[in-house]
Amino acid sequence: MSFSEADMLKKIGTFFFRNRSYTPIPFIVLLFLFINPTSVSLIAGFGILICGEIIRIWAVSYAGSETRTTGCVGGTELITQGPYSVVRNPLYAGNIMIYLGAGIMSMALFPWLQVFAFFYYLFQYYCIIINEEEYLESAFPDTYLLYKKNVHRILPAFRKLPEEIKSKKKFDLKKGFKSEKKTLIAIALIVSLILIFYIFKIKLLAA
Repeated sequence: MSFSEADMLKKIGTFFFRNRSYTPIPFIVLLFLFINPTSVSLIAGFGILICGEIIRIWAVSYAGSETRTTGCVGGTELITQGPYSVVRNPLYAGNIMIYLGAGIMSMALFPWLQVFAFFYYLFQYYCIIINEEEYLESAFPDTYLLYKKNVHRILPAFRKLPEEIKSKKKFDLKKGFKSEKKTLIAIALIVSLILIFYIFKIKLLAA
């Protein structure tokens, strides 16, 4: 990758990081404009969505509210426990599952919207991760480089971590739920609306 390409991706990543709370809006709008759920899509999509949220709660029960920052990438600690011992970016992996699950539940423009959303969010988080990795390599040079060798960005890697890079954070489920309050409310609202559209057979636009 040339310097100019890397620099461009970092700038895109900075934009995505600061606005990641708003980037799902176009997806959600299309989800409801072309909603066409079935009983099978509701069950399958909800299962994927819930798995994604469980991963998020597991992760924030270690990381806490630091994950909510929207200014600049950063962190006071390198967390390598729990889901972070399996994948370096469990929150982003969980987010992708949540978006994909909601898309499948709605069956809007299936499968094109779901496929597009999957690759779009992969790209978004890839750009963000590039910036985060640059910061982490600078803040925790020795530990993070060893961590990178043992754990993948998004795909799970079930390996025993070297003792010297294991973090010492306590698992705090109460803190995790507190940090996830807004996300849980958003998920409950979207799932409830999809169910209402399904029960009352509401269609806004034909696919």
